[in-house]
Amino acid sequence: MRAPPPGSRRFPSTDVEWFTLGQAAGYLGVAQSTIRKWTDAGRVPAFKTPGGHRRYRRSDLDGFLAQSGPRPELRGPVILIVDDDDGLRAVVRSSLELAGYAVLEAASAEEGLTMLEQRAPDLILLDVVMPDVDGWEMLKRVQERHGVGSIPVLMFSGQVDERALEQATARGANAFLPKGVDPQELVESARQILPI
Repeated sequence: MRAPPPGSRRFPSTDVEWFTLGQAAGYLGVAQSTIRKWTDAGRVPAFKTPGGHRRYRRSDLDGFLAQSGPRPELRGPVILIVDDDDGLRAVVRSSLELAGYAVLEAASAEEGLTMLEQRAPDLILLDVVMPDVDGWEMLKRVQERHGVGSIPVLMFSGQVDERALEQATARGANAFLPKGVDPQELVESARQILPI
């Protein structure tokens, strides 16, 4: 294997050539919606898989960074939203950014866990019901890697009952909200856990 040229970037803890949308967004330090816009405008090259997912080559991302200047720093407390619903993430992200938070997004628990390896957020907003790895399993893995309570977690789900509320508390989540909650209420709940 050839050594990378001096001063080149390496993706944290791996030596991969292709990134998912979430990994590329984390690498550039921007929201997934931002990198989507840049891709649609032709600023960041991407490959689409047969399933319609975007993949980004590390060398293209490094080239974009070289042309754009230094990697942008997130301003304000960082909140990671993990949900497979693109529309919900967009609405929540906009509300949180207007409130002064920096927001990262992941479309799956696996993507969220990968982003945690790059940067630990100040708060995680975590959907319970997701394909493959659900929110409960991600919560468990976050706690195993970072310690119980080290990163506050606000969980949400469309399936809310008394048992779910008790389960969230018992498993170490800081709060539990029904999915479909007013974005402003979600911002207020985030503020209670992570004042700005």
